[in-house]
Amino acid sequence: MDRIIQDEEYHTIVSSILSKNEFSKEMRQIKHHDSNRLNHLLKVSYYSYRIAKYLRLDYEQVARAGLLHDFYLDSVYNQETFREKVLLYTMKHPQAAVKNAKKYFELSEKEEDIIRTHMFPLDVKIPKYAESWIVNLVDKGISTVEFGHKFEHSFHRMANLYIILLLHFLRIG
Repeated sequence: MDRIIQDEEYHTIVSSILSKNEFSKEMRQIKHHDSNRLNHLLKVSYYSYRIAKYLRLDYEQVARAGLLHDFYLDSVYNQETFREKVLLYTMKHPQAAVKNAKKYFELSEKEEDIIRTHMFPLDVKIPKYAESWIVNLVDKGISTVEFGHKFEHSFHRMANLYIILLLHFLRIG
């Protein structure tokens, strides 16, 4: 997170979003994987921005849309419904994020596509732009790492068990 905080160009691009209470205050209060939604959004936005900049793509739109890709409020989905209807959630929250983002910010067509398609392939909306693919893939990677932190000890135990079984079978064969 230190790198994100120290990158002045990145902060110039996203400062208008971060300065909105409806965004930063609300997103900070919502739990997301191993932290809160604001931290998740910052990581997805920043690493997507860096990749897009390296590839000479539209890194400003990537930074903005990456920051807004999960900008919806949980009151839209009650938690029991979320647990019971994960597929419904994956297909509806991107649209809710677009709607909410448009309520507070002006979005380009590309930014809308980035937000709307960030759940592909769980959602059937296919990204149209290279920038959309970047946010999509970075979100998947960061979410996997964040989700994995919840089960870190379980993963270590499973990995150890796997290695023990593998060594056992190699000795037998």
